Amino acid sequence: MDESFGKKEKLKSKVLIDQLFAEGKSLKKYPLVLKYLPIARSSENGHKTGVSVPKRNFRKAVDRIYLKRLMREAFRKNKYLVNSNLNSSYAIMFIYTGREKATYSKLFAVTEELLKNLVQKDKNEGS
Repeated sequence: MDESFGKKEKLKSKVLIDQLFAEGKSLKKYPLVLKYLPIARSSENGHKTGVSVPKRNFRKAVDRIYLKRLMREAFRKNKYLVNSNLNSSYAIMFIYTGREKATYSKLFAVTEELLKNLVQKDKNEGS
């Protein structure tokens, strides 16, 4: 099982990010919001994932960076859920909406639940 989170898996395209926020759907579980959008291009293989922590909620950069690291690690450990169960490729963005710093165990559990919900939605839409 590959638990890396390499450059090819990161969501960096401004066009794709804008499209994700304009047309994408979302799932919510405090303190995270998961925005997702199927990627239609066949040249894209795999999922593109990004994380975001608003400056409005955490003014200090060290706090934002800390939460982003925790979110990326939680996704990295749980990405087997989407890699093995989703048929199409997705652009995925995790947005931290809480106002206080969450622990890694909390973020891990919430990330796992959101990814399971995404897989369930994909299976329902595919049927």
